[in-house]
Amino acid sequence: MELIEKLNATFIVDGRWQWFLSGLGYTLLISFFAVLLGLAIGVVMALGRLSKSKILRTVSGIYIDIIRGTPTMVQLLIIYYIIFAQVPIAKWIVGVIAFGINSGAYIAEIVRGGILSVNIGQTEAGRSLGMTHAQTMRSIILPQAAKNILPALGNEFVVLIKETAVIGMVSNIDLVGAARKVQSLTYDFAVPLISVGVIYYVVIKIISIMLAKLEERMRKSDKR
Repeated sequence: MELIEKLNATFIVDGRWQWFLSGLGYTLLISFFAVLLGLAIGVVMALGRLSKSKILRTVSGIYIDIIRGTPTMVQLLIIYYIIFAQVPIAKWIVGVIAFGINSGAYIAEIVRGGILSVNIGQTEAGRSLGMTHAQTMRSIILPQAAKNILPALGNEFVVLIKETAVIGMVSNIDLVGAARKVQSLTYDFAVPLISVGVIYYVVIKIISIMLAKLEERMRKSDKR
């Protein structure tokens, strides 16, 4: 009976389930747009790392090294409390920017590995047809690399969903934030946190199953 009362206080009283629903929405929203931003940054940085220009290789390498070498939470706090301290911007957008920049460093290495996995003969074939390096990369290499990097990108999205929990350090808009609001009213720390853990697990499990099915379909298409 005590557990039922705690669940009632966590979700039912005053419609608190809506806080968790809203938190889940913001968690997925931030994760989705952060992955898109990270993909854009990652592709640029991966091409920079593979560039013949020493300056581009150096800049890309420094960015990747710094982002991968510092905690996500520290990056979020710097972006929120220093870079955007005086800027009137929605907190979820700050989250997208922070996690997008963070994700970009990891996606850059994923994309770079995908490009390097394409047989060098494909590049030579493109050049023999009179295509420039940029045209060869855009029309031949990147489309083939996309198949190799898609599963890893899916895993990055799953990881990002879990990492967005640290946005609770600057705002209570996500799932962890919903739990914190409930805790401040009920003084019960166990049930809200365990509930959030279950919600994360279910969502990530569903996404993982969907990604596995997508990867399976891609493998089948390769066998044809």
